[in-house]
Amino acid sequence: MKVFAIGDLHLPGGDDDKSMEIFGSNWINHFERILDNWQKHIGDEDIVLIPGDISWAMTLNDAVFDLNTIGRLKGRKILLRGNHDFWWSAIGRVRALLPDGMYAIQNDSISLGDFCFCGSRGWLCPGAAGYSETNDAHLYKREGQRLRLSLEHADKSKRIICMMHYPPLAENKRDTVFSILMEEFGVEKVVYGHLHGRSREVGIDGIRNGIEYHLCSSDHLNFCPRFIAEM
Repeated sequence: MKVFAIGDLHLPGGDDDKSMEIFGSNWINHFERILDNWQKHIGDEDIVLIPGDISWAMTLNDAVFDLNTIGRLKGRKILLRGNHDFWWSAIGRVRALLPDGMYAIQNDSISLGDFCFCGSRGWLCPGAAGYSETNDAHLYKREGQRLRLSLEHADKSKRIICMMHYPPLAENKRDTVFSILMEEFGVEKVVYGHLHGRSREVGIDGIRNGIEYHLCSSDHLNFCPRFIAEM
């Protein structure tokens, strides 16, 4: 069993005019390329982590088509909410509509095989471009509390992989509430997305204080799921 990750699928959510090509020519036919690479690399027993920005849908009903599209792909999928996943409503309603073999994390964890998967959407960290103490501090702290709940729920006997949507560190690479918690709870690896284009340059993609960080926004990966771990 292998673990892969790819975030920021940005499926159209029932809106045929919602094309990602407006963000650059590299996004042309991006989901067709994801499907092709998924077919080549993912097996039925593998796990694919999708850390947010899954669908442009505005309501849960509008997201069902995209969720079912992902559900038909090989492997087991674990979802995390991104900043554009406005369709993500009460977690019970979300889970009730997920196809078999698809899971969602929110304030809890999921154990599969030797791994336990945790996570939180995250938020802008102090030191990030655009961060405002007035507007962002309370959301940053709230997401830290949600990550703590998830990590406390985790099976500590397993290898812990953490999912976030926002980067867990800002451009200055100083400790954040997220990195401190992940080190405290012995997280082995972290996958996250959100960063696109030139902003990817400020992300962390490597080992810091014993934790392996993976930037997994789909355009950063050239729309191919990234290998993360193996049991």
